[in-house]
Amino acid sequence: MQEIILDIINQFGYIGVFLLIAIENIFPPIPSEVILTFGGFMTTFTDMNVWGVIIAATIGSVLGAVALYSLGWILSPERLENIFDSKFGKMMRLKKEDVGKAESWFAEYGTKAVFLCRFVPIVRSLISIPAGMAKMSWVKFLPLTISGTFIWNLVLVHLGRLAGEAWESIVSYINVYSRIVLVILVIIVLVSVVIFLKKRFINEDK
Repeated sequence: MQEIILDIINQFGYIGVFLLIAIENIFPPIPSEVILTFGGFMTTFTDMNVWGVIIAATIGSVLGAVALYSLGWILSPERLENIFDSKFGKMMRLKKEDVGKAESWFAEYGTKAVFLCRFVPIVRSLISIPAGMAKMSWVKFLPLTISGTFIWNLVLVHLGRLAGEAWESIVSYINVYSRIVLVILVIIVLVSVVIFLKKRFINEDK
């Protein structure tokens, strides 16, 4: 995949960066760190400049985030409540009230989550979906998304430029960071699932 990414940026420059980052936001497995650091490196020997890469990447990021936000908007809380109230939902001990609790949590912490999650691999893209489901206003969503993605892009593009031909070493460090964050997220999810199962399948059966 890395070879394809490099070929696209080599051939299409800013447009390639824009398209790849937009797709990366919708399909998180595409590594943004490769796109951004290589884009930064290219500014050292081509006509591309740092701010051009950063702006192209930020516009692509926002476009991808808006697409996922729109998907979340379609997956309304009402539809989730219907799923939770179905036979499958009842079998899994899911309750319609759980949707309301999730909405309340997002109403309280959503602004922080949308901004901070832009610095977390995989989650940085997916956070747009619950934002859409919670019907977060565009006035909040867009500034938080633009500022978060801009900072992420700014840092990685500059690191790629500073590293020069050693730009892949930056990717290696980011990969380590990504793995650590992923392990932490998996642990959090597992603990949350255990607590949920204990509450619904053990405590409620007593």
